[in-house]
Amino acid sequence: MSRRIVLSVTAGVVVLAGAGAFAVAYAGDQPLSVAHSTARYAAPDGDRGGSFTFTTDVTASSGIKDVKVLAWPANSSLAKQQLTAKDMAAVESAVCKPYGEDTVHCTYTVTVTRAEADASPRGLWHVAVLATAKDGDTTLDTKAADFTVE
Repeated sequence: MSRRIVLSVTAGVVVLAGAGAFAVAYAGDQPLSVAHSTARYAAPDGDRGGSFTFTTDVTASSGIKDVKVLAWPANSSLAKQQLTAKDMAAVESAVCKPYGEDTVHCTYTVTVTRAEADASPRGLWHVAVLATAKDGDTTLDTKAADFTVE
């Protein structure tokens, strides 16, 4: 084999190994993120109760400690002030199940009574999500999903 070919093959192996190592390092250090969020609201109808369901996928290489969910009307005081992680401290948590190596699929469901539906502001609502990773990182998405109360 000529020296030229050996050097070319060696250089190619070094480049591919470096790219592979970078890809593995990047894949192993996923930042905390919230994605694929959906919200569904069903008003009570007759004898049937209503419900609100929110789902999302949360990813972090260190694992997920907690995912808190808050639905809020777009025309409320929260629209005028910025919702903060401190505001989310006392809200309820979603139930999360593993969904891949670094991802969990979270669901938050609550029943809606006729009295709650009647007292709720009509119109657009937003869903805020506060995700906390096991390493202490947090991310707040104040408008992860929207739904309408009619």
